[in-house]
Amino acid sequence: MNEETILTQQQLDEHFIHYALTLADKAQSLGEIPVGAVLVDEHHQIIGEGWNLSIVNNDPTAHAEIVALRHGAQRIGNYRLLNCTLYVTLEPCTMCAGAILHSRIKRLVFGAYDYKTGAVGSRFHFFDDYKMNHFLNITGGVLAEKCGQKLSDFFKMRREQKKLEKLEKENA
Repeated sequence: MNEETILTQQQLDEHFIHYALTLADKAQSLGEIPVGAVLVDEHHQIIGEGWNLSIVNNDPTAHAEIVALRHGAQRIGNYRLLNCTLYVTLEPCTMCAGAILHSRIKRLVFGAYDYKTGAVGSRFHFFDDYKMNHFLNITGGVLAEKCGQKLSDFFKMRREQKKLEKLEKENA
């Protein structure tokens, strides 16, 4: 970010969620579920980014959040990502919430809520346990409609592809 530009927290959040959406496009271009994540330090500099790579890498842990956290940790040379913010287009699942907890980020910002597997308030409330050894600030629903629409469009396209494949098999 340009140091001369002073943005509100909401503007910063929207800026980085927009960027995470461009990373989600990379996932989609690979046939992955379009989720993107970007890790930003306290100076608003990007230190890590990721997009879903589970299918491409045959790795069930290669969610956008984990890829971004790994990238950031490698870049700074520390698995503790203190004073960082993770921006992600979809509410993290329980696996990603665990990785977020262990990374010690300061803040999590996400777009769309995930009512099937979301672990930050939609389905599960991972960070609400007072026994946790780390607390972070959470902001959900940033550009939620735009993030949700990207996922809806993707799954609609997938369903249409499956219908076409079924018809082709029937007509073969």
